[in-house]
Formats: sequence, C-alpha cells, structure tokens
Amino acid sequence: MPRTSCKSLIPILILSYPLAPQANETSLITDQQMEEAERLFSGPVEEDYYRTDAVLVSATGSAKPVFLAPSVASVITKEEIKAMGATTLDEVLETVPGLHVYMSPSPNYQKQWSIRGVHTNDNPHVLLLINGQSVQDMLQGGRPNHLQIPVSMISRIEVIRGPGSAVHGADAFAGSVNVITKDGQEIAGSQGGYRGGSFSRKDVWALHGGAYQGWDIAMTLDRMKSEGDDERIIEEDFQSLLDQSFATNASITPKAMDTKYDLINAYFSFNRPDWQIYLWGWQERDGGSYAGLANALADGNELQNDVFQAGVTHSDDEWLNNWQFDFSLSYLYLKTATNLQLFPPGALLPIGSDGNLNFTNPAGLTLFTDGYIGFPTRTQNQYSAETTALYDGFPQHHLRLALGYRVTDVVFKAYQNWGPGVLDGTQTVVDGTLTDLTDDPRIFMPDVERRLWYLSAQDEWSFAKNWELTLGARYDRYSDFGGTFNPRAALVWQTRYDMTTKLLYGRAFRAPSFANMHAQNNPIGLGNPDLDPATLDTLELVFDYRPTADLRIAANLFVYDIEGLIAFEPDEGEATSTSQNARDQKGRGLELEGDWQVTDSLRLTSNMAWQESEDKQTGDPVPNAPGLQAHFAADWTFMPDWSINAQWFWIGQRERASGDNRNEIDDYSITNLTLRRQALFEHLDLALAVRNLFDEDAREPSTSVIPDDYPMNGREIWAELQINL
Repeated sequence: MPRTSCKSLIPILILSYPLAPQANETSLITDQQMEEAERLFSGPVEEDYYRTDAVLVSATGSAKPVFLAPSVASVITKEEIKAMGATTLDEVLETVPGLHVYMSPSPNYQKQWSIRGVHTNDNPHVLLLINGQSVQDMLQGGRPNHLQIPVSMISRIEVIRGPGSAVHGADAFAGSVNVITKDGQEIAGSQGGYRGGSFSRKDVWALHGGAYQGWDIAMTLDRMKSEGDDERIIEEDFQSLLDQSFATNASITPKAMDTKYDLINAYFSFNRPDWQIYLWGWQERDGGSYAGLANALADGNELQNDVFQAGVTHSDDEWLNNWQFDFSLSYLYLKTATNLQLFPPGALLPIGSDGNLNFTNPAGLTLFTDGYIGFPTRTQNQYSAETTALYDGFPQHHLRLALGYRVTDVVFKAYQNWGPGVLDGTQTVVDGTLTDLTDDPRIFMPDVERRLWYLSAQDEWSFAKNWELTLGARYDRYSDFGGTFNPRAALVWQTRYDMTTKLLYGRAFRAPSFANMHAQNNPIGLGNPDLDPATLDTLELVFDYRPTADLRIAANLFVYDIEGLIAFEPDEGEATSTSQNARDQKGRGLELEGDWQVTDSLRLTSNMAWQESEDKQTGDPVPNAPGLQAHFAADWTFMPDWSINAQWFWIGQRERASGDNRNEIDDYSITNLTLRRQALFEHLDLALAVRNLFDEDAREPSTSVIPDDYPMNGREIWAELQINL
C-alpha cells in the first residue's frame, strides 16, 4: 500500500457566531431539569445518574453537571462514541483535549495516555477505573499489558484532567479515566454485530439486558481479532546494531512490527436499588510483541494476559437520617504469561559474570543459537474493601467520608536460558533449553505483598449564591513505603447566567511500583526499597462559557510542579540501572474547547491543547509529548437515519530526549470518516468507516536503537452490521 507523507497546517479551531444579548439572566438549567437532577441525586443508586440525558460527572466523587464539577472533566456518552465510529476506549480518549494516546517505547509497548506532558514508558500516571474500581498492574503501576476495552460495554467515559488522589488515591496523578458500563435498561433487549475489514480484522459482539424479578441485568460479550498492518516496517533494530558490532547476521529486519491481537471481553451486571453486583473479564489470547521487548524483532514471541474483576456494593440511606452508606467489596485478578524471544536466533551477545547482558564489562561473548529466551509469568491478586458515607444534615454542605483497605500480592515464575543461576559468561554457545528459576532467590522478582489503608474526607460547601467551595483530603498508608497526604481545593463561581469560573488546586502522588522497589537480577533495571512516592501540585483556572443551549466554549489554564519522578537511572561504572527519584518536572499549558450544535442535524466540536513541560534541573523539554495538538469533528445527519462523521487530528511539536541526535520528530495529521445507516428494516444498523483516509505516514517516537521511529497504521477500512431485537 503506497503512503504519502504530507505536512499539515493547523486549521482555525474557533466555533462562534453572532449572539444577540439575552434579556433576562436566567439559569441555563430550567426548574424542571433541576427538579429532575435533585430527584436523581437523592436516590441511593449512583448508577441511576448514568441513565439520564443530563451530562453529569461522578468521577470526582460528587454527581454534578460537568460545568459545575470541581474539576476539569470531559464526559463522552455512548451516542457520541457511536457517532465517531470508535471501537475501543483508546480511540475515544484521543478526542479529549490535552490527552494523546500513542504506542509507548519498549519494554512493554503499552498504549500511553499522555496528559499535559506527564508520562513515562509504563504510564502509571493515569488511573483507569471501571465503575469507580481501579484496574492496575502493580508490577509496573500502569494498566494491564495491551489492555484494549471494546466500546460495546461502555455507557459513558468520564475523564478527569488533573490530580485526583484526594478521592481515588495513588496514580490519579496526571488524570483518571472512569469507564461506566451499560445497564440492562440501556440495552433493553438483545443486540449482536460483526465488524470486518483491513488487516484481517474480525470483531463480533453480543449484548443482552433488561429487568428480571426486580433486578436490572446486563450482559456483553466481545471478540476482537486482527493480524495487524503488515506495512508497519522496521528497517533497522537493536539487533542490526549488534550485527554490525559482532559481524553477525541475526537481525530479521526489514520486517513489519508484530501488532496482531486476539481479545475476548465479557461483562455481567446485576443491579437493584440497594445492590450492585458486577463481573468483568478480559483476555488476550495471542498478542503481538510490536518491535520486540528489547527493540529487536523476533518471530518467537507470544503474549497472553488475563484480567478478571468482581465487585459488590450495598447502599443504605435508611439506617440513619441524612446519611447514605455504601459498602463495597472487590477483587482483581491479573495473570501474564509471556514467551519472549528477546533477541533472535543467531544473536551473539556480551554476557557478564552474573549471566545478564553486559555491554560495559562482559565476561565473554555467547552465541544464542535459538535466541535469547525468557518465559516469565506473574499472577496478581488484589482484595479491596471500602465504606463511603454521605451526609446532608448541615445546610449548604454535602459531606463525603471514605475508609478503605486493600491487599495486593503478586507471585512470579520464570524460565529462561540466561541470567543468574543459568549463565556465568564462560559459555560460548547456548541453545533454547530453559532453566526453571521459580522459587529460586535469583529470580528477576521475589514474590511481593503490599497492604494499604486510607481515609478521605470532602466537603462541598455552597457558602453563597452561585458560589461553591470544595475542600478535601486523603491519607494513604502503605506497608512498604509509608504514608502520603493529598489535599484538594476547588472554588466554583457561576459568574453570569452563561459563564462559570473555576479555580482549582490539587495534590496527587504516584506510588512506587513493585518493579521500582523490588526488581533484582534484571538486565533492564533494579529496584530500590528506599524510594519515595512522586508528588504533583497543580493549579488551574477554568472558564466555561455557554451563551446558548447550543454553544459551549471553554478555556483551561494550568501550571504544575512534580517532585521526585521515578525512573531507572544508570549506575555509575556498572551495566545496570536502578530505580530512583530521578528528577523534578514543571509544566504549564492551555486547553481550548468548542461545541456548537449548528442545527438539529449538524454538530461541530473542536479542541486544541498547548503544553510546555521541562526538567527543572536541566531545562530540557519532556520528550515525546505533543507540545501542540488539535482535534476537529463534524457530525451531520444528512437525511433521516443517515449520518456521516468526520474527524481530524493533528499532533505536533514533540521533542527528542536529551542526547538523542536523530532528526526532529515529524508532525502528522489523521483524518477519519464514518458513514452510518440506522434502523434499516427497523432492526438493522450499518456502518462503513475509513481510518487514516489519506494514508498518512504517521510515526510515534521510538528509542534511539530503532532510528526511524514506530510507524502507525496506514489506511484502514472496515464495515459493520448490528442487529437490534
């Protein structure tokens, strides 16, 4: 497939039109809407909020209209998701101002959610929640490997840009993403669909929901499979450099990255006014290794991941007057099994006396005839309990108290043909025979357990007409690194009938991951049990202007300061790197949004984000994060039951890491189109979509051993059919 590389100009992203002055300064919320909101807010079941057409947000711990929420929030509904043609959570998040989704450099190729220039390779700085319950891989601190959540189960997505540790605790650092799932009333029957297209893509899904004997029941099941784009070619990799150094020919480049996937996702919920029960499972059966876990392509990689989460919540608003209590229990299970060929067969590698790679002081050179192989597995179990109390007995105050406890344990196994206990650098030839290091003290990670308890308090105080002050704080106590205290303050002022102004302050922290603290006998990095949590302080000023019910313009200015960012730093005179509170970072930026319902059939939305982040000690810019990004979308219902959606993304001004002398990272733009026909023969929905319409040669930054960066998907076409019964 030929590709074109084009330079793009940023279009003007201002949506406006002449507005007549309003005669009366009346609230944008009618009395009827306010009564409906009050009725919803008074009920014991938080899920009821998600069944309204009002745009509300609960990710801050308080359900409110978005423009009154004490945070910078974006809420994307299932209708908006369907219109844009997104098929996974990642595709939806790319439309959020100041949030860029891209492929992280090795070792895990996790999808990065970069918010305001705050990120590292493992992406532990954005917290993912499913219905308010966190989903974290505690080894690295981020999300489970390769996690892709299909949109069929999603009712709405709440994105908080900025710190959220005062409510959610660890790792709601740069932001948080709360996925709210569909309930039975939303599904209201049975649905099934198929999607197929480029890259041998095959997606199938089925949903069923309704009310049975007083219970609201919802079920969703998805299977997503693709062989990946075979034109994402890597011309040279790390093994290419080693071949030049050692006169070998082991590299298999040029070759396409291994981007295949085969996913299964299932969700079940059972709700009634005082009980909410859910089960969620996700499995990656055969995941690709992209450009290789060591930035060396190989054919022998296979990645498998399992995620299972279950939770139950009981609500009671009759026990005590003016009180509502929620009692929650949840369980999270993760298992990762990876068959890794870190370097391909025929690789000649320098091995140290400890059996690991050593490029500074090797004990010898070893030829790996079947490749440099590792087969690590890990199993994580996490048990959580939380009690939340809401109190409305004081006039103009809404109090929220929470107390929680969590236990996490991770068990590791490893089989490999290298490392301590396997090699000592004297072997000249090694085949594919693997040594079992399970329960051996020389394994790359010992079994680990962490215990956490926390206490939080928050007061929303309406101290004057059109003024509300939110004050909150949370204290977390960890068994392995101590305690941390995180406050927040938010002042929300309805400045005029059509304007809301917010002044926000928040502190957040990032807890050291298990790898940061306990990794050992590992060529990539060693743990440090003396780490402190990284902390972030953010100050934001927000203007939300809504002159009519059809037009919204918002601006957000922010500054932040980070102390003690955690990263693996090279050890002086050694071949290893050790986790350290390596550096401090500061940043500032501006985010603009526009949303204009031009007519009943045409809606235009746009956003633009600028950020400038740097290392406080050196002044070097934060690498890989877009300094400027923009998004524009138009959704047009051009005749009954027919609609077309166009999206345009522009990503630019990304900097290389200090010392990386490659050419500047190219800017790129992507255009997507989605055509839909709904209610054909009453029960049939059809869609046709094109992604990367102009086949842009878009690339995301790689490590320096892959000189030409990581190519993204070329033009993709898919068709979709859904039956609604």
